[in-house]
Formats: sequence, structure tokens, C-alpha cells
Amino acid sequence: MAQDQSNTDTPNSTLLRGLAIMNAVAISPRPLSIADLVSELGLAKPTVHRIASQLEEENYLQRNPSDKRFVIGYKLREFSTNILSNSSIGAPRRAILEALSNEIGETCNCTMLDGYHTVYFDRVECNWPIKINLHPGSRLPLHATASGKLFLAYMRTADRNRILDAAELTASTKHTITSAEELITQLKNIKKQGIAFDNEEFIDGMIAIAVPVFDSKNRICFTVAVHAPTTRQTIESLSEYIPSLHHAADALAESYCSNDTE
Repeated sequence: MAQDQSNTDTPNSTLLRGLAIMNAVAISPRPLSIADLVSELGLAKPTVHRIASQLEEENYLQRNPSDKRFVIGYKLREFSTNILSNSSIGAPRRAILEALSNEIGETCNCTMLDGYHTVYFDRVECNWPIKINLHPGSRLPLHATASGKLFLAYMRTADRNRILDAAELTASTKHTITSAEELITQLKNIKKQGIAFDNEEFIDGMIAIAVPVFDSKNRICFTVAVHAPTTRQTIESLSEYIPSLHHAADALAESYCSNDTE
């Protein structure tokens, strides 16, 4: 483990240490304390405290109200969304989504976790006149969407319980699950099957199917989903394309979530 060699940070070392701190918080499955960051990064405690406090002031990090440990802040989440949405790195993803949308004939999208919401960062529209206007950057509730339920299903139990305790399970439609017990039962099945459905739970007349995109450590990077109006599709007819969704997820994982260096 590298050791902090100087009490005086140059601009470059301050920047790199700040990035290291943000990265450590971003990849950690749990909130991190100052002591955790010191141990993880091998930096002096005053250095970690000063830089982390600056990142907190700028909203790149934030502290949990309960234990004051660091989690990612909204600016860092926004930063990651902008990176994923960037057209220069998104060309392979766009091609995969377009092929999937063309095959199914419906709108396909990718979403990532953003606090208590799932956020669209890429989307390919179908050519039908009837479509749902959910543009990239749209933030949707976890409990009422197919992609959101996937993120909840694959979370650590403690993290999921914290979200379900804090977030109100409001009804977007008469089909929305608003009981935490009922939702948890469904989440267990979702994790077992690796597929999540939205059966008019977020918008009346809209259905969706989502599958996870895993990294090399079997963690969700993001999701890929298809949604359609009930005037054209049913859950059963969309389910015929689940193998295609999984194929697209594998291709996306290979392009964006693989840590292989070979």
C-alpha cells in the first residue's frame, strides 16, 4: 500500500488524491469513514479529511445522516451519467440498442442507479407514432419500474432495507406495488430469474421488461430494457424477446463492464 509522502499537496497530487477518494467511495459496497479511506488509500488522515471535506462541500461526496460516513454525492452521480451518455464512448452501446430496438420494434433503453431512483442514460426510440416520452436524464422511482426493481433485487439486504425505509412507495398507477413486504417477495423472484417486469406499474398503458448488465464481479453496471404501450404489446408478447435482451446485455457487458486486460 502506498504511503502519503508529504504533508504538502501539489495541485496534481491533490487532484489525484481527490479522484482516488471518490473512486474508493464509488466502488465500495458500504459507506466509508475517514478511517476507512486512510486505511484503504494509505494517505495521511489530515490529507484525507481535508480533501474529502472539500469534495463534500462541492457535493461530489455526501455523508450519511446516521453515521456520517461518505457516500457519493449528486455531482458525482451526474458526472458518471454524463460520461456514460457521452456519444464518443457510447457508439457501441448505441449500435447494440438500435439492433435490439429494430428486432423488437419497440423503444429500448439503458438505465443506472441514482440514489432512490433509476436514471435513463441512453435510449433508442421506435418508429411508431404512439410512444412514451422518457428522455435520457429522466429519473424514475425504483419500486415502480422494471429496471428499478432489478437494482433493488441485487442490492445488499441492508442497503435495500435502508432505501425502502427512507423512500415512500407511492402509487403511480393502481398497479404500483406500495407494500414493502409484497415488493420484497417480488424482488426475491426477480433475483432468482434475472428478469424484472413493469406491468403498468409506472404509467397506465405502458409495460416493460428489463435485464441486468453485469460486470466481471457479477455486480450490476446498469440495465437494458424494452418498453411498449399495451395497445401494441402484452407482457407475454414482449417476453418472447427475453433471450434477445440477455444477448444485448452480454454484448453491453463485454463492451462497458469487463475488467479483462487480455
